[in-house]
Amino acid sequence: MAEITKPSILPGMMELLPADQIKFNEMKDIIRKNYEKFGFVPLDTPVMEKTEILLAKGGGETEKQIYKIDKSSTDISMRFDLTVPLARFTAQNYSELNFPFRRYHIAKVYRGERNQRGRFREFYQCDVDIIGDESLDIINDAEIPNIIYNTFSELNIGKFTIRINNRKILKGFYNSKGLEDTQSVLRIVDKLEKIGKEGVKTELLEIGASEKAIEDIMNFISISGSNLEKVSALESLGIEDEIFKEGVDEIRTVLEYLEIFGVPEEYIEFDLSIARGLDYYTGTVYETRLDDHPEIGSICSGGRYEDLASYYINKKLPGVGISIGLTRLFWQLQEAGLIDKEDATVTEVLVVPFEGYEKDAAKLNKELRDNNINSFINSEKGKLGKKMKYANNLNIPYVILVGEEEVKTGRYAFKNMETGDQEDLSVEEIVEKF
Repeated sequence: MAEITKPSILPGMMELLPADQIKFNEMKDIIRKNYEKFGFVPLDTPVMEKTEILLAKGGGETEKQIYKIDKSSTDISMRFDLTVPLARFTAQNYSELNFPFRRYHIAKVYRGERNQRGRFREFYQCDVDIIGDESLDIINDAEIPNIIYNTFSELNIGKFTIRINNRKILKGFYNSKGLEDTQSVLRIVDKLEKIGKEGVKTELLEIGASEKAIEDIMNFISISGSNLEKVSALESLGIEDEIFKEGVDEIRTVLEYLEIFGVPEEYIEFDLSIARGLDYYTGTVYETRLDDHPEIGSICSGGRYEDLASYYINKKLPGVGISIGLTRLFWQLQEAGLIDKEDATVTEVLVVPFEGYEKDAAKLNKELRDNNINSFINSEKGKLGKKMKYANNLNIPYVILVGEEEVKTGRYAFKNMETGDQEDLSVEEIVEKF
């Protein structure tokens, strides 16, 4: 007898049982439908790219994380995000695209993450971006949180808050305080929730910020009030830096459009501590969190950038977008007990024939499917109770029994598995039920 290999998967991969996969797919479909509702078109790029394309912006940590393919004379790697493929695609197909180019991309990406709980090497990202040609109107910066609000409302995973800010406000403010290394200040302040105020102060001191500048920064990011009150407070500071004033004008415009779009204010928080650590972002930035589960962290983030594809084309292609890390989000929701699998099914009806009536059941099953009712037959040998338990285990809501009496009268025993109620119905009446 051959030696049995113990079944296992690679660390950092997520594999789900059918009920969980159904729920995962439902979430993915909700995200896709909302992206399409807002006029975004689908894009699907190859999982494998030329390594030189993926690393055009520079190696460093990215080069350490990518998976390389050794089977070809061409230097090939697996994509580590969906933004670089978007940049390459947009540059490559520039003359064929219509701008603003509104694309969504839901696909797996691969990273050589350090193996630890909740960190995945293969995972789904759900990205949406609006790309302009040389310019992109600020209304698009408001469109993004509008998408976030509609998507997460439909996902029904609890109250959430979309925290927004504008990097121009931060950069302009730090400029006004004589802080030359504004990028380092942005990255340090963005770590506020992780390292606390004292940690931020310590790191600011380490890069040469004065005690007075640090005090001003802490007072600045602590400005309170409603969203528009915070904007007014910024305007009253009397800061003449042009970048600062541009950022304040942009955030006011975004908040005004969000009100027009009907996004409730309680879902939006103008938060001056949000910076998004990447230097890539240049304007509006977003982070979304579940109010009742702050430990989960950001479930959706992104922002405005001014230069998508300069490594591949001599064109200025500004854009704004977000990404939902669906695999990690689903795993976190599972851990928090927020995934309800009781109704996890793709089947609406199980057809159960008595012995000798399998062909009659097959004819009925065809009629159900012809009427777009998801159904299949369980004609395996065994007692009726076992087949009913099978339907329950798969969360199938209805069972139809097919036997002598049913075939003779054309009326079938139609059982509601949740209530236990049973009635005799014709095919037409069954179809009417759905």
